[in-house]
Amino acid sequence: MTLHFLVKAEQTAPTTTDPVHNKGIMTLFSQANFDKLKSIMYPKQARKGEHLFWQGDTADKLYYVIKGRVRITKMSELGKSFVLYLHQAGDLFGQIDPFQDSVQAFSAEVTEDCEIGIILRKDLEVLIWQHGDLAIEFMKWMGLVHRITESKFRDLMMYGKQGAFCSLLIRLSNSYGILSGKHEHVLIDYKVNNSELADMIGSTRENINRMISDMRKEEVLELQNGYIVIKNAAYLRNICHCENCPTEICRM
Repeated sequence: MTLHFLVKAEQTAPTTTDPVHNKGIMTLFSQANFDKLKSIMYPKQARKGEHLFWQGDTADKLYYVIKGRVRITKMSELGKSFVLYLHQAGDLFGQIDPFQDSVQAFSAEVTEDCEIGIILRKDLEVLIWQHGDLAIEFMKWMGLVHRITESKFRDLMMYGKQGAFCSLLIRLSNSYGILSGKHEHVLIDYKVNNSELADMIGSTRENINRMISDMRKEEVLELQNGYIVIKNAAYLRNICHCENCPTEICRM
């Protein structure tokens, strides 16, 4: 999991501007096919705290983030919520099975006021029938989503909670990382508390507190005004047995 980040001069007052290295679905779709998708999108405004859909709802739409951020969660039978994805501008998400009915396996919560483009399944099916090249690119997108999910399960299952946490920090860095200070430390420009970090790896806040404390003592990371700064990326890569996944996979 290789770190990729932006250069940013001001480290004490990070903004919520989406990093330009996140190109979203434009890495998979040609401009012509992306324009076809835009032509069938219905605009929607969503405020922070709203849900675009709930686990168990009919899965008949895709969602394209024009502006803002969305968190994808999964609720367990015991009522514990797991954070699976963090989407930002340029991302396409949603569970959809072309040509058959299904239900949402996850919930989508808006974490920053959003502008969303909604794609209905029935409209997408027409485009896929009409344009074979779009169908191929759509299959690439579905394959990428599966690869991201598989890599996250690998992180959670193979190297314990510490490995999963180190992998999480790398993914956050790839999605929101900016250079900080003279020593090329990486500031994660996404404010998240320890309870939320715990939900991202299926752990507890107490475990996250302990791991952060240990890493601060080892000078692996530090906290600045509620933001995490990574000082030793090599340590994280070693603990989670980094496989140097491409950025489009090693992300939130």
